[in-house]
Amino acid sequence: MEQNIILIKPCISYKDEYLDMLSEWKRSGEELIPWTLNLDSTDFNLMVEKLNGWSNGVGLPDGFVESSTFWLVNDNKLIGAIDIRHRLNEALAYRGGHIGYGVRPSERKRGYATMMLSLGLKECEKIGLSKVLITCSKSNIGSSKTITNNGGILDSEDINDGEIFQRYWITL
Repeated sequence: MEQNIILIKPCISYKDEYLDMLSEWKRSGEELIPWTLNLDSTDFNLMVEKLNGWSNGVGLPDGFVESSTFWLVNDNKLIGAIDIRHRLNEALAYRGGHIGYGVRPSERKRGYATMMLSLGLKECEKIGLSKVLITCSKSNIGSSKTITNNGGILDSEDINDGEIFQRYWITL
């Protein structure tokens, strides 16, 4: 794997790469994760402005907490995205946690998710978090491996909408 792998804040210079990643994801028929990939990208500049504003608490929708979105880039190719929520509300403490992440379908099983989460945890430290909650579906073996590879300890399992999900904590 290349070593030019970095997290970047959303920026307009990656518009074509972002739209390409989104198109690939939609063709796969899979759910877009993290959820910010579902934002309307028709006005790309506005979407980027909105994402970057949320990290400072600007323009947050009702019930949302401050969150920082980063894109994982390898040699200028957009590989995936990670959302870092700066704190938990009741809903996120139940399911959602501090972090949501996803890797575009064509780039999976190459270690990118583990690397992205590792880089994301460094961002969590920068905003003052000492412990991070991450949840995933029990059936998502890849995600649970990614979390445990980054020091995640299984705390509990629960059921939401008929699906078993797991809560992992990572101490920073």
